[in-house]
Amino acid sequence: METIKIDILNPKAKALLDDLASLDLIRIRQEPSSNFSNLLQKLRSKADSAPSLEDITKEVEAIRKARYEK
Repeated sequence: METIKIDILNPKAKALLDDLASLDLIRIRQEPSSNFSNLLQKLRSKADSAPSLEDITKEVEAIRKARYEK
C-alpha cells in the first residue's frame, strides 16, 4: 500500500476521488488537524502584514521606556 497526501484544488477532483473510493480502489481518510498546524497556517497567512524590524524596535523601546520610568 502506498500513502500520498493530495491538495484538492477543484471540487470535481473530490467527486472523482469519492467515485474511486466507492469502487474500493482507494480509501479516503481525513487526519484531524492539530491546533499547532492551524496556528501555523494562520500565522503564515498573515506574513505579508508582519511588522517591520523598525516597528518592532520602536515598540520594544517604548515598552522599555515605560517600564523604567516607574
